[in-house]
Amino acid sequence: MITKKLGKAAAFIFLLTINSSVTKAQLSLIPKPDFIQMTEGAYFFPSVSKIQIGDEAFDTVGRYLQKQLLSKFGYTGLIHHDKKQVSAIQFVHKQNLESEEYEIKTASSTLIIYASSPAGATHAVSSLLQAFSFGNKSASGITIPAFEIKDKPAYPWRGFMLDESRHFFGKEKVKSILDWMAFYKLNKFHWHLTDEPAWRLEIQKYPLLTLVGGIGSQTDPYAPAAYYTQADITEIVAYAQERNIEVIPEIDMPGHATAANRAYPQLSGGGNDKHPDFTFHPAKDITYSFLTQVLRETKALFPSSVIHLGGDEVSFGSEAWNSDTKVHDLKQKHDLKDNKAVENYFMRRMADSLKTMNATLLAWDEMVDADLSKEKTILMWWRHDKPKQLKAILKAGYKTILTPRLPLYFDFVQEESHKYGRKWGKLYNPLENVYNFSPNNYASLTTDKNQILGIQGNLWTETVINTNRLDYLTFPRLAALAEVGWTKSSNKNYLQFSESLKKHLNLYREANLYYYDPFTNTHPEPVVIKKTQRVYIDNPE
Repeated sequence: MITKKLGKAAAFIFLLTINSSVTKAQLSLIPKPDFIQMTEGAYFFPSVSKIQIGDEAFDTVGRYLQKQLLSKFGYTGLIHHDKKQVSAIQFVHKQNLESEEYEIKTASSTLIIYASSPAGATHAVSSLLQAFSFGNKSASGITIPAFEIKDKPAYPWRGFMLDESRHFFGKEKVKSILDWMAFYKLNKFHWHLTDEPAWRLEIQKYPLLTLVGGIGSQTDPYAPAAYYTQADITEIVAYAQERNIEVIPEIDMPGHATAANRAYPQLSGGGNDKHPDFTFHPAKDITYSFLTQVLRETKALFPSSVIHLGGDEVSFGSEAWNSDTKVHDLKQKHDLKDNKAVENYFMRRMADSLKTMNATLLAWDEMVDADLSKEKTILMWWRHDKPKQLKAILKAGYKTILTPRLPLYFDFVQEESHKYGRKWGKLYNPLENVYNFSPNNYASLTTDKNQILGIQGNLWTETVINTNRLDYLTFPRLAALAEVGWTKSSNKNYLQFSESLKKHLNLYREANLYYYDPFTNTHPEPVVIKKTQRVYIDNPE
């Protein structure tokens, strides 16, 4: 039939195109590489093959690959440092590649990874592990189609945020998330460790922050204290670094401070019935000295150059400042006309503390008018319904990260029939909406071509009472998020992504993730049981 309609030459081209698409689909890499070409033949990786490291800068990446091959496939590849080429996976330094850029070339018995830095080499390993996951495996090794890849990310910031104040998940689950982030080349883990329900980060100078502030969760205010010790933090940060992931802590202020104020009531600036003790007191010097010490310990634990200080939704509890004589005096002394001006004053003082630590301040979009340093501040645009806020951020010259609630908040449900989680009428965040989000749509608003650093998906955990719900809300949207941040818009294709994703669902199943299946709806939505009135399922502000 094809031959009759198109002629033999056209039919040949048509079939060649189909065969090429099928062959490319065999690798099923997510995010889609910048350039990938299938070559003739196949590459065979023996289960006892060598990992050749031609440059000592790649030594840690080689050992990371070695551990991954053992844990995922049971293969015992050995590190080989000789300069003479051997049949192996070879890491080769290539100076002209960008930091996160990499290349892979395969032959019958050799696979060469080119990179200029450990970051690029680690991304290559992620692509390789995906290809191996879908290859033909046996006790003797893995066979995959031969290929060539040249790849680099569209954006330098490809992030995921986990809120553990509202519900605590623990060290092993965080490591699992980091594994999947690395698998998909996401490189920023934003860790929301403090908020109203609980404080989750050990601070040696102020032990009550965890012993008292660590008690409770969003659904159970009497849950035993749960938090990360400083030894836990060190272990998790090292685990993330091995995977080229930067861990960015958030110490929320001046609002969302209830747990800290429960531990140290003298710091409280008040709140209201719905949000008691919601704010840190903005007119007490002890507040600033306390928080500066907290940040100094935090900075010692996290090697990231960035610390998130929140700065959002302060108005939820700042009306208490109106009847506070100390705040009244502060307003008069510094000519602060209203509570928003007090918020901005607070953040400027804490920004000054961060500067002494050589750290960059990260904050939510409410802080655009706080007169913070353009060089030492990054702002996150999260209020999708306030596009003027993004315009103001970009016009003012701030570096920014796009993380709009619609479609990048993963606490929103994934389909209309889901009942637990956030949904505003018919507004929710299905997989396709996440995938089709394009930072390019905002490029015309920028004053500098590199002003938009990238994107981030956020998982707030009001309704995430266990790891099943965490998995269900995160997967497979994490994969879609990764392709938004890595792959050029012109190179994206939702249908191709969906075909690749079907293979990735098998990996989720093998890893015992309770994922959402957009194709067969295999897993029912996990139920949320509300023990208290602290769960707010539909709260647009």
